[in-house]
Amino acid sequence: MRSYYVAGNWKMHKTVGESVALAKALAAALADCGEKVMIAPAFTSLAAVAEALRGSKLILGAQNMAVEEQGAHTGEVSVLMLKDLGVRAVILGHSERRHTYGESDALVNRKVRLALAHGLEPILCVGETLEEREAGRLEEVVGTQLREGLAGVSPEDFKRVTIAYEPVWAIGTGKTATPEDADSVHAFCRKVLAELYGPSAAKSACIQYGGSVKPENAAALMAKPNIDGALVGGASLKPESFVPIAKFR
Repeated sequence: MRSYYVAGNWKMHKTVGESVALAKALAAALADCGEKVMIAPAFTSLAAVAEALRGSKLILGAQNMAVEEQGAHTGEVSVLMLKDLGVRAVILGHSERRHTYGESDALVNRKVRLALAHGLEPILCVGETLEEREAGRLEEVVGTQLREGLAGVSPEDFKRVTIAYEPVWAIGTGKTATPEDADSVHAFCRKVLAELYGPSAAKSACIQYGGSVKPENAAALMAKPNIDGALVGGASLKPESFVPIAKFR
């Protein structure tokens, strides 16, 4: 039976108290969930949420990390700090980081390699804007993000990388790629991964879909042959919407 990976990206939401309450509610509601589930609260809540998740099956993730291990980088949070808190996974190259904060493929790649070097499991996000899709550049954009984002990542290290396809035009907009559209891009991602790491690695790679995933469309998306989970934004902020996504089957 296929295994799925569902990750909740809380973005810039929730105080520490609110984060702890949500984490405890999710840990209890998902205690019998058969899927791999990760939640990524804001940096300020990581320590408290780590404690709230102690003994649960949920994985603690971070939404980003610095490109350097340590040093004079005001306002940044390092991989060493994240590991110290019990973080096991980190979201890298999210479209908001790329398009709002100008993170390049080269920068994202450095973060991916640094995370892997310290034993974290990166989720590498890729995806096109509406303008790029309408201009027929989807494969060019996504292919470049994959190839450059994974540059220098060994086949052995790649086993710990999750890919998240997130069409930028579907994030937080309520618009969702149809399951068929999403699956076709996931299939293209596997084609690129096969070129980089071989057919077997591409077939076993975990590729999540991210872009207005909600309880109503989760099962249809996950039913597609190339979709292995979901990177969930807004719907991860409430148990009543996130739990049904994680328990879609």
